[in-house]
Amino acid sequence: MSQGETKLWGGRFAASMDATVQAFNDSFAFDQRLAASDIAGCIAYAAALKGAGLLDHEELAAISNGLEQIGNEFSTGSFVSLPSDEDIHTAIERRLHELAGAVSGKLHTGRSRNDQVATALRHYLMQINDELTASLRSLQAVLVNRAESHLGIVMPGYTHLQRAQPILFSHWLMSFFWKFNRDIDRLAGAKMRASVCPLGSGALAGNPFDIDREQMAEELGFAHTSENSLDAVEDRDFVVDFLYAGALLQTHLSSLAETLILWSSESYAFVRLNEKYCTGSSLMPQKRNPDMLELIRGKSGRVLGHLMGMITTLKGLPSGYNKDLQEDKEGLFDVIDTLMAEVPIAEAIVGSMMPNAAHMSSACCASMMATDLADYLVLKGVPFREAHHIVGAAVKQAERAGVGIDVLPLSAYQHIHPAFAEDVAAVFDVHTSIERRQAKGGTAPKAVACQLEEAHAILAQPSD
Repeated sequence: MSQGETKLWGGRFAASMDATVQAFNDSFAFDQRLAASDIAGCIAYAAALKGAGLLDHEELAAISNGLEQIGNEFSTGSFVSLPSDEDIHTAIERRLHELAGAVSGKLHTGRSRNDQVATALRHYLMQINDELTASLRSLQAVLVNRAESHLGIVMPGYTHLQRAQPILFSHWLMSFFWKFNRDIDRLAGAKMRASVCPLGSGALAGNPFDIDREQMAEELGFAHTSENSLDAVEDRDFVVDFLYAGALLQTHLSSLAETLILWSSESYAFVRLNEKYCTGSSLMPQKRNPDMLELIRGKSGRVLGHLMGMITTLKGLPSGYNKDLQEDKEGLFDVIDTLMAEVPIAEAIVGSMMPNAAHMSSACCASMMATDLADYLVLKGVPFREAHHIVGAAVKQAERAGVGIDVLPLSAYQHIHPAFAEDVAAVFDVHTSIERRQAKGGTAPKAVACQLEEAHAILAQPSD
């Protein structure tokens, strides 16, 4: 067999791999995105081999120069793969032999694809983590900008999709700032746990040569080296960490999408979406469909499914590396691609949508101040549980009379409880209701301003 046809593991095999089996086994089609990370790992490992006296200066230069050329080929799209390229690691090693000759065979000294794959995937995921975090920060900045621009808009707040209490539109926007901030925290934790370098672990038992693992980890940007070689090659917890963080991020994006789908409908008409992010109907000319938001919502099944799929793959594995672990990539890459596409789209939709302030305000009704009415009684010395029942009776009486609780006569209120007085009418002012909620995290303008101040401080923090 030629160098391009020889498998890295084929020395003890007399027959070639069946073509159908090879197609089932190979992963180059999807793991080639690890090229830059694998090349970085190869260069660091070559330097470690020289440090251990296993390569001389000329050999290191030949290998490093060849790897850098391969990296350039991948970055420019000029790398030519062969059908025999089993995976990205095989492809790089094959091409390195073409460029550097027999010395390329020394690069795998003491190294297994087991620690090589784990290193490349961790290295790649750390970079993706940073890119996704930066994209989320940009979305957060848009949320803050919109919240500051529309601080005076009042709207109904909902529980169970029922109008509950009045809030500021800005308060609603900022609720997603904090969701995405937790997502960023989870991504930071996932990156921290991914920042462990397994290179130098070999297939499972460790490296027999005097290589400097700490130096390799530092060169590659890892915070630590793995403590146990067996654990290092089988560990995919860092993949699950990212998938978990991604699943919650997807959940939050889906919640944002679902809310805007409802609010942009004619039934609510709270916001109008920019036409750039809508589609029409092939039959009904009048339609403006929020398809981009529906796609974000719809992709949740796939993203959440990949998390469960990865955990299921891991739960039945015996100790050590198993080929099942090749399944760590396609779902992961799909989640990465999905989130990296969705976050900028969500940012664009939020940044360009137009709130209908008048419609939001008109949707606030007196019944939403029922809790304020109970609070009114509390301030007059009535225990809250008693006040709750009293207001419930007032709501029931207003419903029977076919009027709002704000127009129920004072005599009717006083018949229900003597604590009601003429000042009860002031309870039903929406702005007063909102202004009262000044405790930290509340919807009062002052409380929202505090949220915005904290958000600006978070956004001003330097990235890692």
